[in-house]
Amino acid sequence: MKIAVLGGGNGSFAAAGDLALAGHEIRLWRRNPGDVEAHRAEGGTITVIDRSGRREVRLGVVTSSIAEAIDATDLILCPAPAFAQPAIANLAAPHLRDGQVVFLPPGTFGSYISARAARDVGNRAEIATAETGTLPWLARKQGPYSVRISGRGARLPTGVFPQRLAAHALGVIERAFPNAIEPCGDALSAALMNAGPIIHPPLITMNAGPIEHFEKWDIHQEGTQPAIRRVTDALDAERIAVREALGYGKPHFPLADHYSRDGESWMYGRDAHEQLTDSGDWSERLILTEHRYMLEDLRLGLSFLASVAGLAGVHTPLVKAFLAIGSAITGEDFTVTGRSLSSLGLGNLNRAALQNLLAEGFR
Repeated sequence: MKIAVLGGGNGSFAAAGDLALAGHEIRLWRRNPGDVEAHRAEGGTITVIDRSGRREVRLGVVTSSIAEAIDATDLILCPAPAFAQPAIANLAAPHLRDGQVVFLPPGTFGSYISARAARDVGNRAEIATAETGTLPWLARKQGPYSVRISGRGARLPTGVFPQRLAAHALGVIERAFPNAIEPCGDALSAALMNAGPIIHPPLITMNAGPIEHFEKWDIHQEGTQPAIRRVTDALDAERIAVREALGYGKPHFPLADHYSRDGESWMYGRDAHEQLTDSGDWSERLILTEHRYMLEDLRLGLSFLASVAGLAGVHTPLVKAFLAIGSAITGEDFTVTGRSLSSLGLGNLNRAALQNLLAEGFR
């Protein structure tokens, strides 16, 4: 299958390398032409490091032209951070064609942003956009053209916008992620599966002292202590309450399953947390005011969850508390600069109207 991968970060390199090793034709888009020229000069390859060793694979295309990257592809994969989604969506929007599927892992409702961008430029192609609850790889780049993958997604709850195109979209995505995709309904259901806004805000705020004191700090190892886990579970209970209030059924993929050694398997399967911490790749220098966990998962992810909770009539004191703490740390009011139904132009819709939009799309 021809797959476009958009971006040059950890997730994009893991996607491009892993999917190329699986036999797909990968067309990698990177925004910076200088990065593209340097990558081509080194052979246009990615080295994947995992339990199987080191494997180098050549990509089909490495380009700074998004039109070239997505031309004639079946699947467009965008593992970029949520704050990069609007700009990438606007660049891709004029070039999307009938039958293509845009997949954002994870999304923070970025699937709607991608679809709206196409509509706003007058593109009436029948495209489907989809998202899931986590990045399908636990990965960190080890150099300019290599990436270590510590774990892979085993259960990826996936929703589609509009939901009427779910059968086609899920069929395409499953070709890239065989036996891992679990349909979870519409795009909002998938957005409410996003684990990042649940796991990362407690870790980055409740570890603020050691993060700023030490040169490196592993928030998933030293930083994941019982008190923080109890807060994470309580925050996750607010997310699940919002899902239930909107009528979304189980499984809700509670984050506690990620840490458990028995019971229900989570998105990465059994022992994924141990694989992540054993790698040592998350012992790193973190700048609180700049890190993705703060600017993506807390600012955008929790502000979106708070907005949807308001529509659902669910009280979310921890969500609001972490938004207030993050705002204080950064000096930025996340309730203003975050992502919400209103900021996406959906604030005037009641639940019935929103459900119809999610099902039918822009008709």
